[in-house]
Order: sequence, then C-alpha cells, then structure tokens
Amino acid sequence: MLAKVASVGVLGIEAYPIEVECNVAHGLRAVAIVGLPDAAVKESAERVHAAVVNRQYRWPTGRITINLAPADTRKEGPAYDLPIAIGLLAADGQIEAYRLADFAMVGELALDGGVRPIKGVLPMAIAVRGAGLAFIVPEANAAEAAVVEGLKVYPVRNLDDAAGLVTDRLVLEPKRVDIASILTHTACYDVDFSDVKGQEHAKRALLVTAAGHHNVLMIGPPGSGKTMLAKRLPTILPPLSLEEALEVTKVHSVAGELPPGQPLVATRPFRDPHHTASTPALVGGGSYPRPGEISLAHKGILFLDELPEFHRATLETLRQPIENGSITVSRALMSVKFPAEVLVAASMNPCPCGNMGDAARECRCMAGQIRSYMSRISGPLLDRIDIHIEVPRVPYRELRDRRSGATSAEMREQVIAARDRQRHRFAGERINTNARMTNRHIHKHCQLDADTEALLEQAMTQHAFSARSYTRILKVARTIADLAGDDRLRLEHVTEAVQYRSTERHYWR
Repeated sequence: MLAKVASVGVLGIEAYPIEVECNVAHGLRAVAIVGLPDAAVKESAERVHAAVVNRQYRWPTGRITINLAPADTRKEGPAYDLPIAIGLLAADGQIEAYRLADFAMVGELALDGGVRPIKGVLPMAIAVRGAGLAFIVPEANAAEAAVVEGLKVYPVRNLDDAAGLVTDRLVLEPKRVDIASILTHTACYDVDFSDVKGQEHAKRALLVTAAGHHNVLMIGPPGSGKTMLAKRLPTILPPLSLEEALEVTKVHSVAGELPPGQPLVATRPFRDPHHTASTPALVGGGSYPRPGEISLAHKGILFLDELPEFHRATLETLRQPIENGSITVSRALMSVKFPAEVLVAASMNPCPCGNMGDAARECRCMAGQIRSYMSRISGPLLDRIDIHIEVPRVPYRELRDRRSGATSAEMREQVIAARDRQRHRFAGERINTNARMTNRHIHKHCQLDADTEALLEQAMTQHAFSARSYTRILKVARTIADLAGDDRLRLEHVTEAVQYRSTERHYWR
C-alpha cells in the first residue's frame, strides 16, 4: 500500500513543501530512501525502526520504499523521521489515518518513540500556513511555530500522539502564544549607556551611528571602553517590529541559535565573532549553506573587535554584503541568499602595542610596524565605514564620578525621532535610512550653502578624502541634521561630520 504525508524542508532560510511517499510491497525485506537524502536522512530508517517497535507497533514486512518529493532537491537533517514513521504505519494498514491529508508534520524520533526538537521550524510554519494545513511539531518547537498567526499548531511528545491526531483517537488543543507578551517580556537589555563613565564624544558618535544606521570604527588603547560602548549600541536602536522579529528569528531558527524557551528574538542581535573566525563562519557556507555571523546579526550589530587581527581576505568578503544588505553563498550543489542588513561596529588599537597617543603609557612600536598593522585594513573597506572616532583612556576622576549620563532609553528616543524623519523623507523609496542614500538622494537632500560648501572643499583638500568619503560625510551630516530636527544641512552639521573622518588621515596616511 501507499501513503503520502505532507512535510516541509528548508533551503537557506525559506521553506518549501515536501511530500513523503511511503510504499510497502511484497518482496525481500529492504528499505530504500530516495529523493536526494543526506546521511542524516538515510539514517532515519534505523531511528524509525526502533521507534516503531518500541511504541508497540509492528515493523512492516516486505520491500519498503520512501520517496521525498521533489526528488531533485537535496534533503537534510532528521526532520523527516516523524512523517516517515506515520507514513509507514498508514501504508501497512496499522493505523487508519482519516485526517492524514489535513496535516503537515516534522520531527526527529528518539529510539523510544519520543519526538525531539529540530531546527528551522519558524520558516516551516510560515510555509505550512500558506498551504492551508495544520502543523504537527515537536512539543519543544510548538511555541516557535505558534508565533505564526492563522496556523493551527499541534505539539506532540511521541509517535503515539501524532498517530492519535491523524486517526482522530486523540484530541489536542492547538498551541497558542501571546505575541505581544513575548515581545514585551523579552525585548529588554541587560546593559545601559548610563553605565559608561566619560566618553561623551564617543557616545555622541554612537548616537549618530544609530540614528542613520552608519557603520562605525572606534580606535583607542586597550581598556578605554570600546567593547563596552559597542555592546550598548543595540540598546539605542529602535525596537524590533513584529515583522523584523520574525525575519531575525527565521535566521536564528535555521542556524539552531534560538535560546531554549524563547520562541521569538525580540531584541536587536549583537554578534561579536572572534578574530580567528573563518570566512564561511563570518559570511555563511558549507555543503548545505548555513547563515554566518553577518546574517545572524541581521537587523542588529556585527561587532568586529581587534579589526586588524582578522584575516584580510575574510574582511574583504564583507564589502559586498555591507553595501547590499544581503549575502549570496554559492556552492556546487546550490546557491542561497541570506539577509545581512547589519550595522557594523569595529574597534582596534592605534598600533600593535596599543599605546600610541596614550599619555599614560609609552608606545615602543617602530614606524614600519605601525604602517604594517594599519595596512591590514584595505582602503575600500575603510571607506565603507562612515564614522571613525578615537576612544581615549578614561581619566580617574571621570571613573569616580557618581553622576550618570544619558540613559539608553533617552538616547533611543532621539534615534527614533531621527529615524521617523528619514522614513517620511524616503517614503515610497527602497531605502529607509540615510546610510542607504544613493547619489540621487544625496543631490536632492544634502544641499549646501556657500559657506558650508567652502568648508567641505577645504576639508576634502586638506585631508585628501576619497570620493566615497565625500558622500559618507554628507550622509552623516544629514543624520546629524535629523537629530537636530533641521531640514537643511548647516555649517555645524558638516563640521561635526568631517570630525568623524579626520582620524582617517592621522592613522592611514
């Protein structure tokens, strides 16, 4: 007999329907799984066999053929264990699956018949809703799937629960979650900008960074607070909308990065890969491409600490996704596009020993060593970082100052107001922040008066800025004006924006 069970697969971060066809025929005992399965799928025969027997069912006799359609798409992972088991029991006549056509199902089977959680349930749930089916998932994945509105999600603990649902022997209530409550309770941070003593210039620069979604580079000696500042940058970004939270959660779900008991990522991601990270770890890769750190930081912060210590070839791969907001990973078997709309925050020492320009410690680096250290960062990558700031060591008196500075909530209000101005400015456009402006937008929204034009010309000549640096200065100046609630670019806005590029000449020229 033949039985068909609906299931779902994931390619990249998007899901697609899979039909699990199970056929039991007379002949020599054999099990064949076809449809381009990977090793984990092929091994499912042994897991399913043990689960079926240990739940007191009979293993079908004869020749068993399991086809995962469409047969021209690679299938990976243990998610098809549960539909294979249910399909075999239905094909062998051991269960009368009256409602089999009403459900899609996924789940890994333990040898005792329990159902274990899997990766990528959220994109699967979105695809199942589109197909108009109910969704049977492992109990541990139920809350994640239930955040998809309009979908009936049935959590199962073991093979018997799934069999009971498709035969009408078991009645379960669909899983429900309160999305508003999840967003409220999980959208909070453990750190705050009020914890940072001193560094008012750096705080101001990070406020501009967040307001216009500008990439930032912090240069300073060890212990000056660069990492501390970077970790607080997500706290002043606008809160994630539900649509954005679902986008972020899809990436983390596919990568298996969702924390236990947290069905939705409600805060801006903060990813800080070690400088020894490989290129695939940073941008994504593998035989079956998986998202890398830049995609796991989607809608949040990618923090590159000790920037010159990263392999130069690895850093160069970031240039395209920083500009485009996405990364395409191409392999012989497939090509997958991952989202990568990130704000890059980087930090570095001013020299190999870290003491150059520090009044408290002497730098012993040779000029050649400093040039070699700085040359690890290419000019094209440097040009893609809008704001460069120096973060000096904090004096003792400021460390002991009991007064607290602006809180993250206060800074976030300013950022949201500036972002609102940008959203109205770019209504109907494909962009929504100043950092994404093209030359057409710059020409339209960054008009300068004669005095401001003269100042910018002098700065361009004195610092030998590149053409890309020129556009970056105007973008940053536009954001500074938005923070001030000003529709026009004024002299003070451009002056501040030029200051955020002046370190480029000091360290790299």
